[in-house]
Order: sequence, then structure tokens, then C-alpha cells
Amino acid sequence: MSLYQTLQVFEAFDSAYASGQSVVNLLKNYPMAAISVTEINGNKGRTDFVKVVIRGSHGKQGGGSAPTLGIVGRLGGIGARPSRIGMVSDADGAVAAMAAALKLAHMQSQGDVLPGDVILTTQICPNAPTRPHEPVDFMDSPVETEDMNEHEVSPEMDAVLSIDTTKGNRILNHKGYAISPTVKQGYILRVSEDLLRIMEMTSGQLPVTFPITTQDITPYGNDVFHINSILQPSVATTAPVVGVAISAQSAVPGCGTGASHEVDIAAATKFVVEVAKEFTRGTCRFFDREEYARLLALYGSLAHLQQRQRVEETA
Repeated sequence: MSLYQTLQVFEAFDSAYASGQSVVNLLKNYPMAAISVTEINGNKGRTDFVKVVIRGSHGKQGGGSAPTLGIVGRLGGIGARPSRIGMVSDADGAVAAMAAALKLAHMQSQGDVLPGDVILTTQICPNAPTRPHEPVDFMDSPVETEDMNEHEVSPEMDAVLSIDTTKGNRILNHKGYAISPTVKQGYILRVSEDLLRIMEMTSGQLPVTFPITTQDITPYGNDVFHINSILQPSVATTAPVVGVAISAQSAVPGCGTGASHEVDIAAATKFVVEVAKEFTRGTCRFFDREEYARLLALYGSLAHLQQRQRVEETA
């Protein structure tokens, strides 16, 4: 179960003083968890990027060959102070990612070591700006999307789960969490059967997915509509990326307070932890390599969709 860890992170982040040090404090009793905090200043304020590495028994960081999973807590900010008091709905992804880090670190201390490494990243800003969005307002970020990807996505990740609050829309009308199709270098691939299986197992319910469009997998700043930033990590990596959307039945502003549901966050946390167990031991595939190779042979690369503009347009 991951509810205990979720509650710990939730309380630590629901504070005007929340920072990267909050994560350091949460993990201080787990010396095997490697933590780094980087403060970045942008045009709209500052934020702390946090990276937690949980080494596996046969992980690449120790000279092994087991796959590495990346878990990204995607968001603009955990708070919108001073205009709003308290943790905002947008914080769910950060809470889930760091709760997963805490759970994996605790598992390791109890002798349950995963085969491969798990790299968990997010950013913590308790006073981020807001911005207009249809149908409800979103949280903005003090830094640009490129800065987020630079600090949250790394080449060591063989696959990425991007957790993000996805409540500000009329497309995903489900309270809980849902997963996206796999995205890889401009291709929107079929939903992973293994991830559906793990979702069924951990939730005890039928799996829930959400639709994405070509716009959603292009970089922010290109003046086209995005459901949110959940799939922005896909523009910065060659690895397959799947969005894990923490969702609501109604349209909820990302900057709304009192709109986070601990049980839903814990369910998403449990899911990503179980994916980490299976992916690092090679029993969970995000995509079919042969089918992807067939698409490339038939239609060529779509990696240009990872760029904000086509090369010829900027020449």
C-alpha cells in the first residue's frame, strides 16, 4: 500500500515553506536513496527541481543491465500563493512521484530491492503563477518547459511514466487515474497491454484510458492547444512515455485548492510502483518494438514533432 507515504508527502507539501528540502527531510532515514536538489530561477519566480535515484540490485548505475524506469511528477506548481492559500490541484503529480520515491526507498530498507534503477523527478514551487486555459484556469510555472525537461528527463531512463493532474478538461470524466497511449518520438502508439494489466490488478477495476492528440505530444509554446503538460517529457527523450493522469469527474481548475484527493493520488502511486517492479525485471513492455519498427519502415520518422518548429521554418 502507498497511502501512508502519500499522506506524508501531502502534509509536507501543503505548506508555504515547501521546498526541495522537504523531500530531503522525508527521505533522511533512507541513506540508500540518492537525492539532489537544484534551484532554478525563471522570469516568473523560482522553483526547486528534485531528483531521487533508487538503485536496483542489477541497475545500470551499479554496472548492471536491468532497465531503468523514469517517474516524473509533472506540474506548474504545488501552490499559487499569495492569491490562493494551500496546496493546489496541480500538485498531485509531484505528491505521487515523491510518494513513490518514499515507498520504493522504504521497500529497499526492508530488503525488497528492485532489479533496475528508478529515477524519480519533480519540481516544487509553493508560489507559482496561474494562467488562463479553457475550460478552467491552469497553473503556470516559474520556468520554461525546456527547463523542466532538462531537469526531469534524463538519458538513463529507458521508459517514462509522467504523472500529472488532468482535471481541467471535459475529455477525461473519471475520478481516479487513467493512462494514455504510449508516445515515442512523435508516434502515438497503442495502449500498452502490460500497463492495462497492472492497472486492473492494482485498482481491482476495469482500466481507464484517456485520448490524446498530435497537439498534445508537441512542445509547449507552439501556439496549439494541449490538454496539459502531461506528455511534454515525450518531446525530450527517445524513450517511450506514458501519461498517468490523476483525474476528476468534473472540470477542476489546476489552481483550485481543496481539490486533491489523497486516495486517488495513492492509487496512482501504487500503480507506478508496481510498474517499476515489473519494468525493471523485464515483464512489462511499454510498446511493441517490432510493430514500431514496421511503422518506421512504412512511414518514416515522426521525430520532427518533438521540435517546436520545423527546421525549414526557422531557417
